[in-house]
Amino acid sequence: MNNSGTVAALGEPALLQGFRLAGAVLYPATGAAEVKAAWARLPETVAAVILTPGAASHLAGELNEPASPLAAVMP
Repeated sequence: MNNSGTVAALGEPALLQGFRLAGAVLYPATGAAEVKAAWARLPETVAAVILTPGAASHLAGELNEPASPLAAVMP
């Protein structure tokens, strides 16, 4: 069994750039529609997502679904 996966960072572009250096795949998005669209198109290979606080607020109802990747919100 392979438990590996990629890490994604989703949210406002200015807050994501440092995560690229750590190897995360960036999904820049602003506003509710863009954030929800980016979340919906995350590949199945994404195991964890780092969210900006703004992005997390737009996804509040979707973060706890069983099929969702592990999500962490930036402080």
